[in-house]
Amino acid sequence: MVFWIIFPISLSLVSFIGTWTVYGLALANTHVCSLSDWGSDNYCKANETTGCCRVPTISSSGTKSPENSLFTATINAGSFLFLLFCIFHHAHIMEKHRCHSMLSKFALVFGVVAAMGAFAAGNCNPGDLALLHYFGAAISFMCICFYTVLLTALTGKCVLTGYEKALYPFRIVSTVVQTIVTICYTVLFAQDQYFYVHLSAIFEWMLSVNLELFELSFAVEFFFFSSFMLSNLLNKREEQKPLIMTMS
Repeated sequence: MVFWIIFPISLSLVSFIGTWTVYGLALANTHVCSLSDWGSDNYCKANETTGCCRVPTISSSGTKSPENSLFTATINAGSFLFLLFCIFHHAHIMEKHRCHSMLSKFALVFGVVAAMGAFAAGNCNPGDLALLHYFGAAISFMCICFYTVLLTALTGKCVLTGYEKALYPFRIVSTVVQTIVTICYTVLFAQDQYFYVHLSAIFEWMLSVNLELFELSFAVEFFFFSSFMLSNLLNKREEQKPLIMTMS
């Protein structure tokens, strides 16, 4: 049904508009340095919190008021929509290509963990609960890499739309970019020099935009999605319960 394509589009737009609005507010309030400012002498060092601007990562953009409320709302909404996205895509695979159910289940697990990690990061302010925030973000980034790899593999194995010849190469490129940039971001984020930390912030925004484009490409699959696929998945779960109880 055409109605379902709204779902991946909404997921991408909520993430894109929300995070960049948060950055805009933080920049307007001089809470973060500009992404275009590579030689800022006014960035916060060590425990400095006033009279300076933070490196413009997605997290630091949502640290202070008033943008922190929008940051939390955006991450919560994005995490919930991403969780539903994972479930719906799994239902689609189970309905059309059940032979690849194991691969789809692995992807579902990574997707769910990524959503939970993002939810934890969004609700733990990096200014107050830095350890929990960055732990959740790290889990999310890592699991998203695996999730994109598995979904790209499923695109190559499963014909859901008839447009896989165009979607598969695009998703391969997107997955490679996601993986390489995640590694670069992780290495540079731990550096002390402002140039390298600023570069890691650029990479983080690249990761965000790349993932949003990756999710947006699934509007094609969701054009062929229907609610009975989800209901069939739930019904199969219910049918398995008596069998499991009998075997036990």
